[in-house]
Amino acid sequence: MNIAKLRRKRVILPTIAAVAVIGVGGTVWTAAASDEVQGTDRDRVGAAAVEAAGGGTAVDVETSDDQGEAYEVEVRMDDGTEVDITLDQDLNVISKDADDREDDGDHDDSDDSGDRPDADDRALSAAEQKSAEQAALDAVGGGTVDQVEASDDPGEAYEVEVRDGDNVEWDVELDADFQVLHKTADN
Repeated sequence: MNIAKLRRKRVILPTIAAVAVIGVGGTVWTAAASDEVQGTDRDRVGAAAVEAAGGGTAVDVETSDDQGEAYEVEVRMDDGTEVDITLDQDLNVISKDADDREDDGDHDDSDDSGDRPDADDRALSAAEQKSAEQAALDAVGGGTVDQVEASDDPGEAYEVEVRDGDNVEWDVELDADFQVLHKTADN
């Protein structure tokens, strides 16, 4: 019987050790895999980043694994731009990086056209949208606005597509003060 007990111990003890290692390792891996800050810590860190950015909403709050940094926070401003804030453990600002476009990963900043990369991805505020629509409608004598967006062409701030009362589509380019730079009828 001693041999049978010894064999069971040889099987049971390594099995228990393996389960313990997997359990502890899985817990450590799960904690390490999640960099996102939760709960009251997220609120506290997010509020510090929003204050450093001068307003907006903290949309992503993560811990940092870079030396000297504790948190990385993405703040979306009311105009749609984003500011990346890096904070230390005491919530002091280490760096602040403004980015005027949402990084969706499908753009190429090496554009050889001379245009500002992805400037037309900038979200317009409601006031900008309304002013651009009105300026374009005035330029073509009324109609329906089909689309308004930020321009990526140098010297132009807005591009507006308008369909007039005769069903002619117009492209209207505006400067930053909503003055008409060009208007072209599409045939």
